[in-house]
Parts: sequence; structure tokens; C-alpha cells
Amino acid sequence: MNKTYNWAILGCGKIAEKFASDLKLLTNANLYATASRSLDKARRFADEFGFQKSYGSYEEMVADEAVDIIYIATPHTYHCKHTLLSLEYGKAVLCEKAFAINEKEVQEMIAASKKHNAFLMEAFWTRFLPRFRKVLEVIESKELGELKLIQSDFMFYAPFDPESRLYNLKLGGGSLLDIGIYPVFNALMTLGVPKNIEANAELSPTGSDEFLTMVFEYEEGKKAYLKSGFTCDSFNDTVFHFDGGAIRVSRELNDPIFIIKRKEVQNYETQSYAINDGDGFGYQFEAAHVMECLDKGLIESPVLPNSFSVELIQLLDEVRKKIKVAYPNHGEEF
Repeated sequence: MNKTYNWAILGCGKIAEKFASDLKLLTNANLYATASRSLDKARRFADEFGFQKSYGSYEEMVADEAVDIIYIATPHTYHCKHTLLSLEYGKAVLCEKAFAINEKEVQEMIAASKKHNAFLMEAFWTRFLPRFRKVLEVIESKELGELKLIQSDFMFYAPFDPESRLYNLKLGGGSLLDIGIYPVFNALMTLGVPKNIEANAELSPTGSDEFLTMVFEYEEGKKAYLKSGFTCDSFNDTVFHFDGGAIRVSRELNDPIFIIKRKEVQNYETQSYAINDGDGFGYQFEAAHVMECLDKGLIESPVLPNSFSVELIQLLDEVRKKIKVAYPNHGEEF
């Protein structure tokens, strides 16, 4: 029988609420502790979701010997600091994406994981969803031929607020690290590292990217067209184009995946696959995977290795350089 793990949540915001809700779906996950800079907020969070303990200090929670796994849900700019703190105490860490602000920080986190022999993984929950596993299955099977082109968008309207984490550069503001990372992830996971990147952005008054378009170019003419932004709403679909058909995937959980298969020239059939993403918001799959890795004594995931997170942050860094979005409080100047 697999071990039951004591989970702790560092940072009690909206994403943490969804994650905590999904942890309840896992029988081997014990909701143990919460921490916030405000003890009252940590207590309210713990009471709402059924955690045993609450702390008004991150340091106190991390020092709790009973904690097995820490889910880090603070803003991007604190991911490295809070990950290093947790790893120093030998805790397993599942850190929200973007993993950190830049590659330098990601490399520091990975080095600390190895030094302290403690598990570390980026919380890229969509990698573990049944719908995305289905897409990878179709790509690998070649049943639609060769993957040629990806179109992937993630946009929603958010009015400008200079203090919001979406626009404030001190909090890692901008659409790229918040939601643009999803289209970039889709391209990297399926087409790999591009040979060339084009990027154009509309910047907000704070200097953050509020609308962004990217084109990733690959060998043999393969391309990925990617968009993110806060200036308008979108259906936020991803379409994978093959030489023998296409796959369309919605971001809405439990929506069917549509596969168009070419039977012959100008003759197609459409199939829809009802993918059961289960109850909840979908975060339970990544949490279950972390515990499976710990059961095996691993310090990184074979499904989402830290080397992938390095490639991902390198792409994000390159895009930011092209659109001239830097985070000065992290020593950047493009």
C-alpha cells in the first residue's frame, strides 16, 4: 500500500484554493498545513479546506518535520526563494508555473534539489490531464501523419491595474509568464525547441506585455503560432495540424477532443472523443504523480523532468528579450 503524504501549501491565493480542493480527491494525500504572511488568512484557508495546521510564517511551516510535500503558490517572483527555503529543509516541492522568473533562478532551484536530495517539479498540471495524454498518443502513433503546425491561444480580458500581479513587473507581471506559458508549453512538448523565434507585443503602461504574438519556426517548415493577452477574451483552443488531419482541444475540462482525419484528397471525417478529466479542476493528476515519484524514491519526474523546465524557461527568456520585457528587481535589463 502506498504511503500517505502530508501536504503543505505555501501561499493561500486562488490557485491554491483549486489545488487544495483537488487534493481532497486523493486518498493518499493528507491536507496537513497552510502558510501565509497573514496567520488569519492561513487559518481561514485551513478551515475552509480542512487542513490540520496553519502558520503565519513560511519559515515555521517549512521547519515542521511532519511536512512531506510543499506546494508553492506564491507569485512568480517568489518561486525561487520559497523553493530554495523548502528544499533546504529536505521537503519535496511542487512549484507553480512559471517555475521562476528566469533561467538563472531555475538552475539555482535544480542545483538545490540535487544538493539536498529533495524532489522538485514544476506544477504544469496540463501535462498530466487525460486530454493532453490523448493528444500525445495520437502524435506518437502517427495515425494522422506528421505534425506540421500548431495554433495555440490563451487570452482573457483583464482591465489594467498597475498593482495587479498581471501588470506589476515587481510581481512578474505580463501575459507571457501567466498564461502565454501554456501555448509555449504546447509547442515545446510536441514540436520541441524551435530554431527561430519571432515575437511582438503590445506593452501596458507599466511595461508588461498585455498582448503577445509568437511564431516558433522549426526544421522542415514546421511552425507554431502562439498568442496570449489580457486585452480580449478568446475560446482558448489549441489546434494541432497534421498532413493527414487535425486535432482541436478546448481548455474546458471534459469538453470533447475533435479529431479530423483525412480519408483521401478533400474527403475528411470528424471524430469526437469524450475525455474524462475526472472531478475537480484537474490538479489532482499532477499531485498524484508527485506522490508516485516519491514512492519510487525519485527527486525529479521522468514525465516532466527539470531539464524540460530549463528548456521552457529558456524560451520564455528569449521571448522576453525580443519584446524587451525585463524584471529590474531581479537584476534584468534588456
